[in-house]
Amino acid sequence: MSAVPRRMRLVCALTAAVIVVVMVVVGLLLRSSSTGVVSFHASDQVAMICLGLLIGAGVLALGRSRVDADAASVRVRNILGSHQLPWELVRSVRFERSSAWATLLLANGDELAVLAVQAADKQRAVAAVEGLRALLAASRDGAVSPERGGGE
Repeated sequence: MSAVPRRMRLVCALTAAVIVVVMVVVGLLLRSSSTGVVSFHASDQVAMICLGLLIGAGVLALGRSRVDADAASVRVRNILGSHQLPWELVRSVRFERSSAWATLLLANGDELAVLAVQAADKQRAVAAVEGLRALLAASRDGAVSPERGGGE
């Protein structure tokens, strides 16, 4: 079972594209003439374009969340870090109506955000939570059927 934030990735891709285009246009429109106080050079143009590319890459990183689960464990990749947990460490999969994303309640009382399962994805998010819950329940039963253990 795998899930990614579809809408978030789309929004991030569009936003990153707009940022890159705007920064490239700004960079190209900077002239190498003096404007009285500030003088722009070719290096400033290149710097603006590179800055746009860096900001665009940062925005794309916001949509890199992913969750992969199988009979043995769950792997959660969020914006800044990744976690691989055996199902024995997961107490429950939570997704409350007021939550923007799902969370895993861990055996030690901590919660781990699952940013890949977002409320904005509606039915995809519900299916992902149901899949995670089925794998958690199956791991407690000690057996995973082929329908629950694989696929997307």
